[in-house]
Amino acid sequence: MTARIAGVTALILVFSFVLGALVGSFTNVLIYRLPRKENIAFPPSHCPHCDHRLGVLDLFPILSWLYLRGKCRYCAKPIKARYPIVELITAIAYTAIAYRFDPILEPLLTVGYWFLFTILLAGSAIDFETFELPDELTIPAIFVGLGIAALIGTFPAALEGALIGAGLIGAISAYGMWVLRRFREPRHPDLPLGYLNIHLAALVGAWFGWPLGLAAGLALGAYQLIFKRTLPLLDTISLGGLIVTLAIKAMNGGLPDLITSLSSGLQGMGAMAIVVGVYWWLAPLISSDTAPDDTPEEDLDPLAMGFGDVKLWAACGAFIGWQGALFGLAAAVVVGAIIGVIALLRGGSRQIPFGPYLALGALVALFTGSSPLLEYLRGLGLL
Repeated sequence: MTARIAGVTALILVFSFVLGALVGSFTNVLIYRLPRKENIAFPPSHCPHCDHRLGVLDLFPILSWLYLRGKCRYCAKPIKARYPIVELITAIAYTAIAYRFDPILEPLLTVGYWFLFTILLAGSAIDFETFELPDELTIPAIFVGLGIAALIGTFPAALEGALIGAGLIGAISAYGMWVLRRFREPRHPDLPLGYLNIHLAALVGAWFGWPLGLAAGLALGAYQLIFKRTLPLLDTISLGGLIVTLAIKAMNGGLPDLITSLSSGLQGMGAMAIVVGVYWWLAPLISSDTAPDDTPEEDLDPLAMGFGDVKLWAACGAFIGWQGALFGLAAAVVVGAIIGVIALLRGGSRQIPFGPYLALGALVALFTGSSPLLEYLRGLGLL
């Protein structure tokens, strides 16, 4: 019986490796085509140099690249080593996920984590090259995570994870931008939905819960849509007011009230951030009039963190929960600090986007569970 179980396990791991290699090949397509706004399905795979359509023998993951010695069969131009590396990394990761999570007992969960890894790898590679995380990856991932959670009966936890995940990065971005602007109001707020709506949702959410926070953000959006202008001093009121709110909650209700208010505020911010992300993703498809303006880059308000990171962490939160999102963010910061120090010591000057660090943090949380964070919080009496 034991030998039979071991044989089944080995078969599953082999299948996971092969599947991962195949998906890794498709991941390369995403990495190459999404930044170029190309269709990911058509035309079929072709050499980026001579445009010759690749045959079946050219498309075996890892093996074809090795057999062809890293060159195109038709024009002999070099093929980047990134292609087999991505395929091998995906194959190993899929195998590790299958080993960590039982595909037989938890098939949907395993498939979900495979999907999440693909999003993280493709997003990291694109972000590293372009400093952008495509909405085509991050936003669908949020809803895939929530959909899988609904099917396996963990939707409330997944929703909380998505909202807090988006809220965590949103809060870092919001206060970072506020400081970079020297506490002045933004010069070019997005209409009808943008950061102002997100910040208001956080303030109202901290007082009355995230659903009312989301409602307040949407109401502001309706106002801005109708009157084509923003409310004055809104960031001063919303971001400054959120700090005051948390201080009041801490003084009157102690740590429990502070945590409850902070959680509600983050969820309100996260909920509105997801709505804003979906809106600006779909707006250019609906009407060219609703696309973001073409303000020169030097005139734009300073950014502390890209909005793509907010959507990516919302997706991760939907898969790994709020505890995983919090622990993964801490891991991402630590990893980023270590790599940053090493780069400085080696004289490096290339700026690295935060998306790859977030991806690493999410994987740390996924494979270890968020138990280190939970134990620490329990030790402080916060849980």
